[in-house]
Amino acid sequence: MSAVAPTLYVAEPPAQYLQWPPMVVDCSALAGIVFQESWKEEAQLRIAGRSLHAPSLLQIEITSVAVKKLRRGEAHAADGLAQVQDLTIELHEIDMQAVCALALRYQLSAYDASYLWLAAELKCPLATFDEKLGNAAQAHLATLP
Repeated sequence: MSAVAPTLYVAEPPAQYLQWPPMVVDCSALAGIVFQESWKEEAQLRIAGRSLHAPSLLQIEITSVAVKKLRRGEAHAADGLAQVQDLTIELHEIDMQAVCALALRYQLSAYDASYLWLAAELKCPLATFDEKLGNAAQAHLATLP
């Protein structure tokens, strides 16, 4: 008498990362969207369908942009700041030593290196309009296993 092989059942929830692949978004990309900059449409197209991630310093950076705009009399900045709070962006703490090493390696500010570190940590793309950060991201992310 031969034994009947049991059936293996595998049940899993939908894979979020396939539906909404992660992307790190920096202040320049986000500011373009919420403060109605000329690069708004390009930024929206590039981040559409992504789960957005950023270092927690994004809140301070975007607030700083709003303050500068409001001081120049750009009243729409208040609406943009409110719009940021409606966006779903997962904020992350950083590894200070790793960020420092990246900043030194690529001649970046600690702020910019934080975005690069997070993109490398999550192994995902980084959206930025900052040329220096963009070049560093292309060089660094290409070396990841």
